[in-house]
Formats: sequence, structure tokens, C-alpha cells
Amino acid sequence: VQLQASGGGLVQAGGSLRLSCTSSERTLYTNHMAWFRQAPGKEREFVARIQKTSSTTLYADSVKGRFTISRDIAKNTVYLQMNSLQPEDTAVYFCARRSIMTAPWDGWGQGTLVTVSS
Repeated sequence: VQLQASGGGLVQAGGSLRLSCTSSERTLYTNHMAWFRQAPGKEREFVARIQKTSSTTLYADSVKGRFTISRDIAKNTVYLQMNSLQPEDTAVYFCARRSIMTAPWDGWGQGTLVTVSS
């Protein structure tokens, strides 16, 4: 089952966006969830994750203090609140899932494009 990321767009530096990730299946409480991003010409990189039972979060150093990952189990949605956006945050953002911490991430969808202008 692929996940669907949405909420991207064009924003000026210093602005905010909130991304959403949904699925046709009730997946949030059975999977760890994460956000990744891929900038033009670069490899995909980890952004943030939230664990399925403890809701413990982890962030890449580049977004720590600016981005917040959260989830609404009732809505079956994971969010990425992005504040103080910078041009280097420009990328296609993807959400992903895995059932256990040692499994590979999967469920990649098309992603959502975030463009931050200077």
C-alpha cells in the first residue's frame, strides 16, 4: 500500500508549511512512520520519524528545532509541521512506514514538492 503525501507548495524563506501523509489502510498504529526528502540532484535523506507505540520522535540535525512530526491516529494521518523554512529545505518530501525498526522503509508514494524561495 502506498502512502500519499500532500501539502507541499511554494513558500518564502522563514515561512511555514504542514505536510500530511495518509493511507487507504489503517496503518499508523501498526507502523513506525517517517518523512524523507530528496532535493534536486541529491540522494533521498531522512528528515524525521515517529515510533508506533511510544510516539518517540527523532529528527535530522538539519531540521531539529524547526520541524515537528506528529500523528492523528483517528484520522490515520501523519503530519510534518515545517517552520522557519529555508531554501535548502527545497525538495520532494515523502512519507514512509515500517512495521519493525529493523525492516526497510516502504510505502513510498509520489511525494509532495516543497519549494522555498529566498
